[in-house]
Amino acid sequence: MRFKFLLKPGWLALTLAVWVFAGACVYFLSPWQFGRNDERQAQNAAITKSLKSDPVPFGAQHDEWQKVEIKGHYVPELEALARLRTVLGEAAFEVITPFKTTNGQTVLIDRGYVRPVNGIKPPNFDAPPQGEVTIIGLARPNESNEQPAFEQDGRKQIYSINNKAVGANIEPGYFQLIENQPGALDTLPLPRIESGPFFSYALQWIAFGVMAVGGWLYFTIREARPGGVLYENTKKRKSIAELLAEEGDDGADESGAEADDTGQLHGTRHVT
Repeated sequence: MRFKFLLKPGWLALTLAVWVFAGACVYFLSPWQFGRNDERQAQNAAITKSLKSDPVPFGAQHDEWQKVEIKGHYVPELEALARLRTVLGEAAFEVITPFKTTNGQTVLIDRGYVRPVNGIKPPNFDAPPQGEVTIIGLARPNESNEQPAFEQDGRKQIYSINNKAVGANIEPGYFQLIENQPGALDTLPLPRIESGPFFSYALQWIAFGVMAVGGWLYFTIREARPGGVLYENTKKRKSIAELLAEEGDDGADESGAEADDTGQLHGTRHVT
């Protein structure tokens, strides 16, 4: 059977590795990158729409990055700092302050960022204004909440911006202040409006999977031919017994040749 070599352990392992890798490229890694590209496109569209539209009144639900106008007052006693942040390439804390709306709901407001002191400690920064104010922020969803909050230097710190991490009876999600709003610190920059490399990465993963299968097919077909590509340039190593036998044959041939030459010489002398 020409393809019987595929049942060898080495070929079975190679075949399994190639097809698992190709399947992962086509069915997992490539769709993952396509999904990230779709997310980036949706984010870009939402940000562009928000920048061009007027703010909408605060309600129960809002699309991400939608510009929302909220009336109420800050609740600074529940303020928290979101730690381990990077803004414009440098370490930062994001200041998260609850805000009680005029309809009685409490939401989280991301007032902006501050730079840490000595790289780790929260700095002093302005408190939010007292009394009723009107603010405009961009609607954002909850971040994942994996680690609990803790107190340090008299300030509550959280790892993710999440209503459960800050306090009870707070609505999910938060609102990121835009520039020149009451209580705003250094406002966070918007994500860059660009497609990113995700689409090209997805195509690369597909190409990697196709190349892996193509290489496997090439070597399989060549190996199925007489001799096989993996062995066509190699010679079978001879055993010691075969080498000794060849040396014995060579010695016998040389002895016969000498006998013939001697016979020819004696014959010539007799004639003379």
